[in-house]
Amino acid sequence: MAKIGIVSQTRRGMAMAWAGVVVLSSVCTLAAAQDAPQRLQNRTTLGAGMYNMQVEVALTPQEHAIGLMHRTSMGANEGMLFVFDRPGVQCFWMKNTLIPLAVAFVADDGTIVNLDEMKPQTLDSHCSTQPVRYVLEMNTGWFKKKGVKPGQKLSGAPFGAPR
Repeated sequence: MAKIGIVSQTRRGMAMAWAGVVVLSSVCTLAAAQDAPQRLQNRTTLGAGMYNMQVEVALTPQEHAIGLMHRTSMGANEGMLFVFDRPGVQCFWMKNTLIPLAVAFVADDGTIVNLDEMKPQTLDSHCSTQPVRYVLEMNTGWFKKKGVKPGQKLSGAPFGAPR
């Protein structure tokens, strides 16, 4: 009996060691993936007044963490919408982000709470002034050029039908 117990413990230990290797391998793969831009499959069209935006939708914590890192350009009316599970004060920085971005912090109904401009490759925090579930990143100056200001509403999924 003791011999079977030792064999079982050895097998269990080997299984745990292999599980550790698999987890470590996954973490290394994620780290390597952060060296290249991510392209998200989830996309939607948002509206800001008469202007439309084609945005990638970041839904998972991994997609949130990578965001627009390592991209060297983005189309004039393209961006990324970050969707969080519940409202909270959302803070963003520009680590490994090569292009300057404008950020809009957006309430559940599509109302822009506040806007900010973010410089590439900085660790400065840019935060919502109140709890929000949505954050929209566009090319720097996009909101200003279009006359989009806090208090205005975005349309499109998840805020309602585009106009």
